[in-house]
Amino acid sequence: MPQVVSSPSHTGTPISSAASPEPAAPRKSLFSTLGQDAPAGLVVFLVALPLCLGISLASGAPLLAGVVAGIVGGVLVSLLSGSAVSVSGPAAGLTVVMLSAIATLGSWPAVLAATVVAGAIQVVLGLARAGIIALYFPAAVIRGMLAAIGIILILKQLPHFFGADADYFEDMKFLQVDGLNTFSAIGAAVKGLSPGSVLVGVVSLGLLLLWNTAPVRRQAWSRLVPGALVAVVAAVAINQLLKAVAPEIQVRPEHLVKLPVLTSLGQLAGEMTFPDFSVLRNPATYGVAFTIAIVASLETLLSVEAVDNLDPQKRHTPTNRELLAQGVGNMTSGLLGGLPLTAVIVRSSANIAAGAQSKMSAFIHGLLLLTSLLFLGSVLNMIPLSALAAVLLLVGYKLTQPALYRTQWRLGREQFIPFIITIVAVLFTDLLKGVSIGLALGFFFILRDNAKAGSYLRRDESVDNAENPDAPLHLRLPEHVSFLNKASIVTTLEQLPTGSQVILDGSRSDVIDHDVLEAIEAFRQAAPARGINLELRGIRQVALAGH
Repeated sequence: MPQVVSSPSHTGTPISSAASPEPAAPRKSLFSTLGQDAPAGLVVFLVALPLCLGISLASGAPLLAGVVAGIVGGVLVSLLSGSAVSVSGPAAGLTVVMLSAIATLGSWPAVLAATVVAGAIQVVLGLARAGIIALYFPAAVIRGMLAAIGIILILKQLPHFFGADADYFEDMKFLQVDGLNTFSAIGAAVKGLSPGSVLVGVVSLGLLLLWNTAPVRRQAWSRLVPGALVAVVAAVAINQLLKAVAPEIQVRPEHLVKLPVLTSLGQLAGEMTFPDFSVLRNPATYGVAFTIAIVASLETLLSVEAVDNLDPQKRHTPTNRELLAQGVGNMTSGLLGGLPLTAVIVRSSANIAAGAQSKMSAFIHGLLLLTSLLFLGSVLNMIPLSALAAVLLLVGYKLTQPALYRTQWRLGREQFIPFIITIVAVLFTDLLKGVSIGLALGFFFILRDNAKAGSYLRRDESVDNAENPDAPLHLRLPEHVSFLNKASIVTTLEQLPTGSQVILDGSRSDVIDHDVLEAIEAFRQAAPARGINLELRGIRQVALAGH
């Protein structure tokens, strides 16, 4: 095992020499990268808008609920979160939970009250430092989840690209709400494609690819204007031109962005729904709230772990702070009539791909969502969905590039099998079920490796005398011995040769799990029958169950 040569402090900052402390790096202002964050925020806004509306429809909630959640996720959660580039908003993973919640509690205001309670539960989880579970997600599973999302993005956006699907964007499940599945929806789209949508989509995708070529990237102006924004503006212009000169092939109205057109804050307030807290007397409310809190927290932790992997600067998101931020966000969203929200990988990936440098981009996207409700509805409703599909097609490809598969293959089957199984499981079920299957398989490999002989028991060469074959075999336990170490310890002890002289040393162990103590005691009692002389050091004896 590799030796630790330096130790981090409790804050995570490496310990340096007291004689020559290094000066702290100057902290960048959020406004110092506004040139990159503002265009990225605009791109994320354009991607997030149809997602917010579509997820509202799929959840059985008022159309405005998804936009409210998107605004809260952008304006509030981005400020509270410690993540630089993740974006929060309504998530497709919660649509089934929402449909079930409405059926259980009987009304949308009742579900809003449960959402407020769910947010409070997340705050408690954050204060209890439950975010540490994110550290136990195997890297192969996270990469598999990202690759699967990339494939799903490509497959799910093709119908929108062809202009033959009015279903919502972020439908991550294999079986769709319209009765089709991921693959049959593509076949149906090919049969009913819209020439105008295809033209807009092809031009948009061509502009995006052009913007990613080396000659264009070398130009200073290209870094100020993201390709996605150019593609969307071009798409609107092309469709307006088609409307004037060839109306028969223009993009169909149902394949344009659909945003409620409001004219005042008063009208917005009149459209909002507020929670009914009388349902807090109903025990079922707390069951719904707990379900929302757990699913939202898991999806958030998975997303921020994946976003940290995608972040070019490899910054780390403090997971406990993220749970607190999401909890406050869900309490606020519920109070204002919005859907539950999570950190979401699709919008976050689009944010990174658009060149975001700080949380200011997510904040700007939230402000644009709010502004769009009041002032830009009629303008934004001119954007073809096929242009946004082109943006997400490129994002999807970047998540599932062939190089990723080659890298995982070279790492060996312990990394490749959980990776590929996670991809398949997510593709044919949904995000949370697929990741759960991948995690189960990943933990199987971990437990299998832990059960191998010698994984946790180490022969102490400083004590053993190699020149004296009669010297005792000195085996030392590690500093922390949990139930996960039990299989390894039992396997190692069972493989000791008959007649061995053995010292089992736990004097340097801070914690030894009771299950392990019982296994050692059972071996101690059985050792004389094999002629094994066993000496225990620093290991207390326990009574075996039934003895």
